[in-house]
Amino acid sequence: MKLPARFSLTICVICVICGQLWAAKPQSDGTSNASPARTSPNLLVVLCDDLGYGDLACFGNSVVQTPRVDQFAEESMRLTECYAAAANCSPARAGLMTGRTPYRVGIHNWIPMLSPMHVKREEITVATLLRNAGYDTCHSGKWHLNGRFNLPGQPQPGDHGFNHWFSTQNNALPNHRNPVNFVRNGKEVGPLEGYSAHLVADEAIHWLRDLRDKEKPFFAFVCFHEPHEPIASDPRYAERYHTYSGGNESFMAHHGNITQMDAAFGDLMDALDEMELREDTFVFFTSDNGPAITGRHPHGSAGPLRDKKGTVYEGGIRVPGIIRWPGHTKPGSESDTPICGVDVLPTLCAIAGIKAPQDRPLDGVNILPALEGQPIKRTTPLYWHFYRAKGAAKVALRDGAWKILAGLDAPDPKPGADITAEENHILKHAGLTRFELYNLQKDIGESQDLAKSHPERLAELKKKLLKKFEEVRAESPVWPEWEWPRYEGQRIEWPEYKGVRLEK
Repeated sequence: MKLPARFSLTICVICVICGQLWAAKPQSDGTSNASPARTSPNLLVVLCDDLGYGDLACFGNSVVQTPRVDQFAEESMRLTECYAAAANCSPARAGLMTGRTPYRVGIHNWIPMLSPMHVKREEITVATLLRNAGYDTCHSGKWHLNGRFNLPGQPQPGDHGFNHWFSTQNNALPNHRNPVNFVRNGKEVGPLEGYSAHLVADEAIHWLRDLRDKEKPFFAFVCFHEPHEPIASDPRYAERYHTYSGGNESFMAHHGNITQMDAAFGDLMDALDEMELREDTFVFFTSDNGPAITGRHPHGSAGPLRDKKGTVYEGGIRVPGIIRWPGHTKPGSESDTPICGVDVLPTLCAIAGIKAPQDRPLDGVNILPALEGQPIKRTTPLYWHFYRAKGAAKVALRDGAWKILAGLDAPDPKPGADITAEENHILKHAGLTRFELYNLQKDIGESQDLAKSHPERLAELKKKLLKKFEEVRAESPVWPEWEWPRYEGQRIEWPEYKGVRLEK
């Protein structure tokens, strides 16, 4: 039977509307079937490794030479209270990728090669969300989210949302010069010539220029190894510090490593301009934790902050942060709104116009209001937990200007990266003790413990900390017992010089 023309048209309109509704319908994991238009913003996150709060000229360092990051800061908004999601590498990356404090995900420490620890397949990363929403995606550089990297049994970068990946499990080996351990899309690349920062930036540039689907917006996650050990710096950067250091090779290598990263970052920014992508690209530059300050290279700086990488004091978790998004950030501006690595996922989802996961707790929020000088609305305070933290404090929470820290009523674990029954017991059963309280607006260096003089404030924050601690502890998985084989240590080539602290 032939339908009336008006009735046929009505059916067609209904079908089109239903199809559009289905296409935009959020899935159970927070993704959407809708593909962003070509005008959707591109997204670029650049993560340094062990770059301290005081390790850039634009954050107050009068010695280090970082002209390209400084130029970028002049074009951008500088985040003076930017935090990593954790006090060391793998946990910080897990928090950034999932929007969840890393102990929820089971990433309790840095992940050695062959470890059973990994970001599980059921975790939803920002790369997966963006890829499912129509973005092309790339990871270049340090991965550090699984132990069985490029081996069966654990998800790889491609399984967590990256269409293209050029990655290392952890550090560039045997060091930053001529690394041999990069893998591209599941295939070992073999020996490379050059220094890690430029290799990582060049791969990202090659992908942007030649490999990505230019009909789609892109998300690139560029993860420099610098200035994490084992350091190797091109002499053209290291020599810049010869006069200042009096020929101290350790100092020259460390600061040269930061300048090496700076130059590679500049190449990446130049490539965006050459491809006319600047105006359409949100760029976030930051670090995974505070400065390492090791025996070989004791030259990193946390600026005015207390302590260093591996602690939950400000020097371990507050890091440089810079955002450039033309039309949304004012060049040369600053924001003192506290933001954190766990905010990356909900923020990028907001930019892309997709929903963040609704079926699990998220610890981050959309920070876009802060770009306009508006407050951001947190439903849960910022939180850090590192049971291997150096010193008494293992857990911290920030709420407004106030920060509370606490220790665990358990012995410190032995040095190393083994997974033991004793440590699993601590993770699931240790309680909090030895509380400290600081007002960061008045005491950025955490030098005046106010726990005794402000008992009401302490009680208020202690209640919030205990609630968060118990919630995260209950969700955190533990891993099978495992003995650390020191895979990387057997392959590192250390410099011949000895670390000597520069006295100035």
